[in-house]
Amino acid sequence: MIGIGCAMLGFALVFFNIANHLADGGISGITLILRALFKIDPAYTTFLINAPLVLIGWRFLGRQSAIYTIYGTFMLSISLWIWQRVPFAIDLHGDLLLASLASGLIGGFGSGLLYRYGGTTGGTDIVARIFERFRGVPMGKTLLWLDVVVLLVSLVYVNIQQMAYTLIYSYVYSRLVNFTQEGAYAARGIIVVSDHYQEITDSIMDELQRGVSLVSGEGGFSHQPRKMIYVVVAPSELYRLRQIIQRTDPRAFISVINVNEALGEGFSFEVPKTGFLGKFKR
Repeated sequence: MIGIGCAMLGFALVFFNIANHLADGGISGITLILRALFKIDPAYTTFLINAPLVLIGWRFLGRQSAIYTIYGTFMLSISLWIWQRVPFAIDLHGDLLLASLASGLIGGFGSGLLYRYGGTTGGTDIVARIFERFRGVPMGKTLLWLDVVVLLVSLVYVNIQQMAYTLIYSYVYSRLVNFTQEGAYAARGIIVVSDHYQEITDSIMDELQRGVSLVSGEGGFSHQPRKMIYVVVAPSELYRLRQIIQRTDPRAFISVINVNEALGEGFSFEVPKTGFLGKFKR
């Protein structure tokens, strides 16, 4: 599924963004800038730019996330290389609105599929996650500002009209990513009922760096007291959370709740600072 998501994203970038001179945000946007200015194939720059970020991610985000990032980056680079060499074109008769909508729909669905199954293409996601973990800056805020910078720089090769349609593409893309990840909500609330609640709690706090609340409850049939876990995570963390729970207790009861808005530590307030620069020094 990660491979299919990367193939869809690569298809959208090649046949709609590149073909119609639409820009993009993040690392993809940087590769399009390099292609326009220096004629460098995005298939190569995608991999080369992500390589140092993956190394940083391996150090700070864990082995599993780094492996998924390497795989996602490799698959996206391969997809871009293949699609650019396929003798195929989609003639939209110069209609930039259709191009932006089609790219947003296909690319957004592909990226959402990629994220839903625990994958990532690296890039600014890694930077945003590091800033969230060590500086308390919400991922959405970091990603937004990075995209703004890249889009502004993209004006060196696109005009104002093309940039306006790029913004339409970016909006449709973001909505499809959220929809594919099970809805356009800011967070997910998870309730877990398990006899191994302490092991699951420790794993969540250690691996996801998320706070956990233990709620006292009582079994309706047995009338025995028991603890329930309540934790709020970002949509992109839901896959890893399920893995942690199922690894510890395959019979655990899990309820996923859509959270319209999450405020507080880890989402809108700063998390405890663990020394971003200090990590590098060590």
